[in-house]
Amino acid sequence: MSDDLRILSWNVNGIRACARHGFMRWLNSSGGDIVGLQEVRARQEQMPPGLKRPRKWQHHLVAAEKPGYSGVSMLSRSAPDSVLTSMDDAEFDREGRLQLATFGDLQVANVYFPNGSGKGRDNSRVPFKLAFYRRLFDMLQADMAAGRPIVVMGDFNTAHEPIDLARPKSNRKTSGFLPEECAELTRWLDAGWVDSFRHQHADQEGAYSWWAQRGNCRARNVGWRIDYLLVSPGLLPALRSSFLLTEVMGSDHCPIGVDLDRRSLG
Repeated sequence: MSDDLRILSWNVNGIRACARHGFMRWLNSSGGDIVGLQEVRARQEQMPPGLKRPRKWQHHLVAAEKPGYSGVSMLSRSAPDSVLTSMDDAEFDREGRLQLATFGDLQVANVYFPNGSGKGRDNSRVPFKLAFYRRLFDMLQADMAAGRPIVVMGDFNTAHEPIDLARPKSNRKTSGFLPEECAELTRWLDAGWVDSFRHQHADQEGAYSWWAQRGNCRARNVGWRIDYLLVSPGLLPALRSSFLLTEVMGSDHCPIGVDLDRRSLG
């Protein structure tokens, strides 16, 4: 067993489509110990064959009530001690956006945060999105403040600072970079959560995790960094590296990850 614990997160934009582009090959060669997927958009019976009963992996899925929508999935080398999926709010829970798993002292939240855009790109879902952020914050804050090692990973659907998207000026009124969305993520960081990537790569420009599927955006690297691995201060001593796997294809997002020192986890 490696001295590092590797945690990976990937919005797969539909696991069935991603599987056709080599998801299982990537998974089994990734070195991951805990892998969180977002926007799975499938129920258990619709999972690709390799993911229905994956060899050498524990698999836990949370599907949305609406077919072909949202959903999160977690694969891990060892079974979690527990997995919580409810936010005690039916409106949030029916969208299948949360897995809160414990592995010993370590707590791992795999989250697909809502997009604020409505059907007509009218930002009508922004209040729902911000309420989701606040509810999850309240669920985690006491354990974080008590020093528990926690990772919150997933698609946050928010680019925090101008450095986190290629076209900040033209997107100031677009959900994902609205002032109130950025302020909510700032509130998390001000409360003690650490953006693991910026902790290690504070000034790196052009570091994105999502690219629009038009205009050759990915090849031109006209993207957004909206996928994060936030860590609690209690986990910082274990943080060895935080990275974006921009070369991995199969989705309009790329995987992101952290390596943690197992010995520092206790």
